[in-house]
Amino acid sequence: MRTLIPGLLLLAAVLPLPADAQPRRATCDPSRIDPASYRLTTDAQALNVTKPRSEWWDAFVINKHVADLDDLNDTTTWLAARARALDDGNLLAHALLARQFVVTGQDASLADPEWQRTLDDGGAVVWTATLYDVDGRSFFVMAFDRQTIRIYRMGQFVPALATSHGVPEFPGPEAAAFWRAWGGCIDPGVAPVAVVPWTDVTEIKAGNWVLWFELARPVEVVSDRGKRKRLKEIKVNLHGATGEVEMRPAFDGTEFVGWNGTGFGPAFYQERVRSTLVKFFDPDGRIKLPKQKRGAGW
Repeated sequence: MRTLIPGLLLLAAVLPLPADAQPRRATCDPSRIDPASYRLTTDAQALNVTKPRSEWWDAFVINKHVADLDDLNDTTTWLAARARALDDGNLLAHALLARQFVVTGQDASLADPEWQRTLDDGGAVVWTATLYDVDGRSFFVMAFDRQTIRIYRMGQFVPALATSHGVPEFPGPEAAAFWRAWGGCIDPGVAPVAVVPWTDVTEIKAGNWVLWFELARPVEVVSDRGKRKRLKEIKVNLHGATGEVEMRPAFDGTEFVGWNGTGFGPAFYQERVRSTLVKFFDPDGRIKLPKQKRGAGW
């Protein structure tokens, strides 16, 4: 479990309220949110996510991608915490912190109040995602709320969706609808491509790279590239954590001949996500949770 910088944890701590004060209901309405707080959960998030962090030669630096993603996640969390400090009624700030505290592996004492506030005030916790059984070269937006899992195409929020090396690129601040959605405030006028009631989820398996959601009834999902699949099981990578390459010496008999690299997925992240989801959406323990098997596979 990584530990965020001390300054971030200070910002992330719940700010004390006067004894007789109650936090107001958090909102997605930008006209009711402090402008600086709102920008920290939209424009600033876009600039952070799309900030270049590597040069071409960094591809030869083992696990540089891990450091880059850690920096992205820590900055995302810092911005959301600062936004909440400026305006506790900014629902995007709470929804971002709910997700990010799980992504970064912070203690549940930090994450749980943010999930509770987001869901109680009518919001959703949102991830971008890859659904490998539908289209491994498209991204989706998955929203988790009290009643359902909603699945959207990324292109529904980014009409001019650019790609790099065959996969979508995250847009800049101009794609306001996407960054609002990424922060848990999805335009109700945008229809999801699939809706899964929590009552239809019968099992959640946690792997090394993905989660599998077993469903009582199939759903049909279509990607931005027109790939269409009817699913009774959703195999999904919720973006936020990445695997590491472990280098091990290779021998021919007793002679050292070089190094072999083996990739290991973020298994602990998958388990954190699964345990958080069932905590809030399956308090009765109805959903089956098979024991996680760690290794180099899915």
